[in-house]
Amino acid sequence: MKTIKFLTLSVLFIGFTSCSEDEDDSSTPLLELESQTITNLYAPQIGGQGQGDISGEFTKFNFATGQSTTSETEWDIAFRGSTIIVNGGVSLGTNDEPARTGNAAAYLETGTFTNISAVNPVLFEQDSDTGYAIPSGGGNGWYNYNPSLNQIDPIPGKVLVFRTHDGTYAKVEILSYYKDFDSSVGANARYYTFNYVYQPNEGVTTF
Repeated sequence: MKTIKFLTLSVLFIGFTSCSEDEDDSSTPLLELESQTITNLYAPQIGGQGQGDISGEFTKFNFATGQSTTSETEWDIAFRGSTIIVNGGVSLGTNDEPARTGNAAAYLETGTFTNISAVNPVLFEQDSDTGYAIPSGGGNGWYNYNPSLNQIDPIPGKVLVFRTHDGTYAKVEILSYYKDFDSSVGANARYYTFNYVYQPNEGVTTF
């Protein structure tokens, strides 16, 4: 009789343990993709265009918060004039560049914003002392420059793909370089409006 009771208790214990382990093994649900439009993000600069060396602080941005930041470490990308840098690699050596403390990187993809649905890890580059991951200059990166109008226009079909400073991913479509999309007034320049999608799940490379 004692042996039967012992076997019964053993079976119950094993069954309870198995259920507990099954519950513990349940996977954590993924966080949802975050999509946002940033409007009129100001990225001023001092100098340039025959007015001396370019300088001035970069406007730093964090994809996870969807906001600009003054943090020295918690930023992913930063803007100054038409230049975009990442928080990864090293400085090109221009005035007032922030130190790179993260592992951010970037590349340019050609296609529609919605159709670019995954990251290609082998294409990522970081800023270096020979150039930025996102090339600067008209026709080289994300924009064309019209000298007769002194106007910068985003190149249709150019999507910027980023690895963030802490290893997640985002894609960006720049819509305008001018405040409220109005390029008729020179003072409206250096105001970025862009769409972005942020993938908050570590190790997930799809959008």
